[in-house]
Amino acid sequence: TVDNCPLNCLYSGCICLSMEATHTLTVCFTGLLGEENWPEFVGVALVDGFEVVYCDSNTMTAESRQDWMKKHDPAYLNWFTNQCRETQRFFSLIIEQLMQNFNPTKGVHTFQRMLGCEFDDVTDEINGINQFGYDGEDFITFDLKTHTRIPAMQQAVIFKQRWDNDKAASAVIKNYLTQVCPEMLKMFVNYGRSFMLRTALLSVSLLQKSPSSPVTCHATGFSTNRVSMVWRKDGVELHEGVGKGDILPNDDGTFQMSVDLQVSSVRPEDWEGYDCVFQLSDVYKAIVTKLDKAVIRVNKGEIKIISHQQRFIFMLVSFMFAAITACSHNVSDNNPRSPRWGWSLLKNIYCAQK
Repeated sequence: TVDNCPLNCLYSGCICLSMEATHTLTVCFTGLLGEENWPEFVGVALVDGFEVVYCDSNTMTAESRQDWMKKHDPAYLNWFTNQCRETQRFFSLIIEQLMQNFNPTKGVHTFQRMLGCEFDDVTDEINGINQFGYDGEDFITFDLKTHTRIPAMQQAVIFKQRWDNDKAASAVIKNYLTQVCPEMLKMFVNYGRSFMLRTALLSVSLLQKSPSSPVTCHATGFSTNRVSMVWRKDGVELHEGVGKGDILPNDDGTFQMSVDLQVSSVRPEDWEGYDCVFQLSDVYKAIVTKLDKAVIRVNKGEIKIISHQQRFIFMLVSFMFAAITACSHNVSDNNPRSPRWGWSLLKNIYCAQK
C-alpha cells in the first residue's frame, strides 16, 4: 500500500483536482502518543489526495489550505473544526483503552481514522470508507453494506461489539458516506477545477551540471498531479539509465518534477534520437523536448530543483507533521474501488530515523 501513496503539498497550499471521472474526499485523523515534538492530534481533509483543510491539537481550529475554500464554503471549516474537537476527545478515550489492551512498549504509537467517499461522475457510483488503524496496521473497518464493523485484529473485537450496538451512530456514518460526503465532494471539485486548469506558469527545460553529468528534464509550474514525464529513444520509452523523481511542490502552489538521463554512454551522433516527453493530464498536448546540446542549460543554481536530501527531509517532515495525510487509492481485496491508505508509512519513516 505504501508505494502508491502520493506526496501531499502540506505547506504550499496546493491542490490537484483530477479531470477524470472518479474523485475522492477523505478526512484523515491521527492521534500520536509518545512524541513530544509533534502535535498529539492532527486532522486533514483531502480532495483527490491533496490537502484542503488542516487542524491540530495546538489550535483545534480548521485552517483552509485553499483560497477557494475560504471564499466558497466557510461552513465546511466550521464543520471540520467541530469534527476535529469531537474526534480528539474520542481518540483520547480509545487510546487509553488500547494501551491497556495492547500493553505496548515505550515509543511512538498512533491511532488513526480515515473517513471518506469516492464518486464517479459518469456512472454515479458511490463508495465510502470508515476505517481505523493502530500503529501502522488495520484495526477495524465499517462495512457499508451490513452496517457492521469488521475487526482486523483480536484487540478490535471488543470495539466491534460496542460500536455495532449503537445503531444510531451507524446510521449517521452511513448517511455521511452515501449522502453528505458525495455532495461535499462534488462541490469541492467544481470550486477547484479552474485552479487545476491553469498552465501559464508551466515550463520544461533540459539541465546539466557538467558535461559528464546526467541530463535532467525538468518541468515546473503545473498544477495537477495527473502528469507523466519519460525519456524516449526513437519513440520508445526508456527505463535503463533513467532516474525518475517525485512530484514535489513549489513555493507558489504549483509543482515540479524531474527525470534524469545518463548520457555518458550515448554517442553524439545518437543524441537526435532521444527526447523527453511531458504529458499534463489527458487534455493537453504532450510537450516533447529533443535532446540537443544547444538547448541544454547549465544549472548553476538559477533553477531551484529539490535535491534527493531535500526530498527525503520534505517527505519525513510532511508525513510526520501531517500524520499520514498521504492517502492512497489502492486496490482492496473486498472492494476493487475502495479507497485505502498506507497505515505503516509514518511508522516506517519515523523508526528508520531512530
